[in-house]
Amino acid sequence: MDRCSYRRRKDVTLVSLLLLVLAMALGPTPSSAAADDWWTPAARPTPDSQINVTGEPFTGTNAEGEVRGFVDAHDHLFANEAFGGRLICGKTFSEAGIADALKDCPEHYPDGSLAVFDFITKGGDGRHDPVGWPTFKDWPAHDSLTHQQNYYAWVERAWRGGQRVLVNDLVTNGVICSVYFFKDRSCDEMTSIRLQAKLSYDLQAYVDKMYGGTGKGWFRIVTDSAQAREVIKQGKLAVILGVETSEPFGCKQVLDIAQCSKADIDAGLDELYALGVRSMFLCHKFDNALCGVRFDEGTLGTAINVGQFLSTGTFWKTEKCTGPQHDNPINGASASEAEQKLPAGVQVPSYAGDAQCNTRGLTDLGEYAVRGMMKRKMMLEIDHMSVKAVGRALDIFEADSYPGVLSSHSWMDLNWTERVYGLGGFVAQYMHGSEGFVAEANRTKALRDKYDVGYGYGTDMNGVGGWPGPRGADAANKVTYPFRSVDGGSVIDRQTTGERTWDLNTDGAAHYGLVPDWIEDIRLVGGQGVVNDLFRGAESYLDTWGATEKHQAGVNLAKGAAATASSAEWNPFTSYAPGRAVDGARDTRWASDWSDDQSLGIDLGSTHLVGRVTLDWERAYGKSYRIELSTDGANWQTAWSTTSGDGGLDTALFTGTPARYVRIHGLERGTGWGYSLYEVGVHSS
Repeated sequence: MDRCSYRRRKDVTLVSLLLLVLAMALGPTPSSAAADDWWTPAARPTPDSQINVTGEPFTGTNAEGEVRGFVDAHDHLFANEAFGGRLICGKTFSEAGIADALKDCPEHYPDGSLAVFDFITKGGDGRHDPVGWPTFKDWPAHDSLTHQQNYYAWVERAWRGGQRVLVNDLVTNGVICSVYFFKDRSCDEMTSIRLQAKLSYDLQAYVDKMYGGTGKGWFRIVTDSAQAREVIKQGKLAVILGVETSEPFGCKQVLDIAQCSKADIDAGLDELYALGVRSMFLCHKFDNALCGVRFDEGTLGTAINVGQFLSTGTFWKTEKCTGPQHDNPINGASASEAEQKLPAGVQVPSYAGDAQCNTRGLTDLGEYAVRGMMKRKMMLEIDHMSVKAVGRALDIFEADSYPGVLSSHSWMDLNWTERVYGLGGFVAQYMHGSEGFVAEANRTKALRDKYDVGYGYGTDMNGVGGWPGPRGADAANKVTYPFRSVDGGSVIDRQTTGERTWDLNTDGAAHYGLVPDWIEDIRLVGGQGVVNDLFRGAESYLDTWGATEKHQAGVNLAKGAAATASSAEWNPFTSYAPGRAVDGARDTRWASDWSDDQSLGIDLGSTHLVGRVTLDWERAYGKSYRIELSTDGANWQTAWSTTSGDGGLDTALFTGTPARYVRIHGLERGTGWGYSLYEVGVHSS
């Protein structure tokens, strides 16, 4: 029996070896197949959300060497940590698992009766089923602004569906935190920003751990455009840190008095840059010491105006707009529960319908912050800035040909779009419903074609904004599941988490995992062209970022040069001599006598190729003037002129021309005063 048993074992061993050889010849073994599925984690938490996407994520670049994929230019992964930590319920991830991550705030139990912010933002009585995992009866939902929408596995699904760039805006608001009933941490804005930055890196490590170690996961925080390109080339998600907060660096203003200094701004920008932040807003919701805001509308606008008063001691102030651009209307805003927070006898003011612009623009400290961001090669988010502030910021960028400007979620005046593209900036649209999104995308299509750029979206998930509702199970061109990703390499089915399965047609964009479904809805409603522009979004965003990193400040040929003028206003206490316009200081100026025909001449010392002149006007500006050039100081030619100057910071661009002498010749004043210039810049290009 022993010998027979040995023979059988020997035969089995031979058969096993033969099968192993055949398996190796015919295809990979199960273990090597798993290794080839680089997008599949080796150790996903159990239980966890499903992804419901099959197929390999696309890698590499296109034939022109460009990256491919969608860009979400505005998301808030960790807004649950903002506003005192109890405004938005649920976590992006948890080491304790999905049951701990996706649960409601404690005060929402048992029926949502104390979901105060839900009541304020959604209406009704705020009541809802608080249970998250595993049933998810009432949340997340497209119209619930208080529950987590950015669970990491839902973000993973968006990545698998073709997204390759995600801007994670670290966000908070100290005033909302201070007036909200529930909180479990400090309301200091920078403390919250630091925590959210840390958690972003913690999430990267959390994902890496699933894939076997540092650097192996799909969630990659990048700090320069070259890193981002390499990450996307590998088929992974490049995550960029931004900041959206109301009083950065403590720069609030109380009764129009700034509560921060230039030193605070420098220290704050240095800290943010060290954290990995590469883009930011300078103001958001409330006027601060840096800039005025673009107003919110309706009941929410009234509530925020109350917050503005509680924070600053002043309500929003409006004036008639001087151009076609305007801020959001606040006239006739609805009453808000927030008004009960006002002191006795204080009321939200009414506003004239023809005065729709914020009186507050970019302050001196704000301009210092903008120039500080330029020095650090950071990108400025202009959404939420008043048109007066945006106009000045764009003037500054145009004067220095600086491309680092972003409009990430439809909050700037749309008349500025071409100025943004002209600088080399990037524009994304808010995550509207597919029909509205397509209509706006079509409106700006000609500009994208003109500047050969792609398009982006800003989901603003967890950003208290509201998201696309369902178009209905019987809607025309509804999403049919399963469908293929835009690149054709993956199959996307309905998303399931726990016991709940979402369908975009009937649920709307309830959470981040439904971004691919929403893009498919856009394709069905608007056609492949809109989606093609979106698929070029990652490349265009990185073009803007890369150009920002490479930007070099031009040499100002006029700085310190000899200057003469037809006249100079006399003052016993302050000099307004012509040299004050070329001394490199922004708080000194040349001022002329009070008559139309005046000029300021600059001797560059030797002949240079001159192609750009910048003029930073004081309130006394030139309405009609020309830029004249000469090689000998006797024979002059006009290089550029205007009859419609409106003050501010003007940039005159013209064909490069040899010149030693530059003259600004005023023909007609814009005010009853003379002409007054803080600084003149002369550049080769």
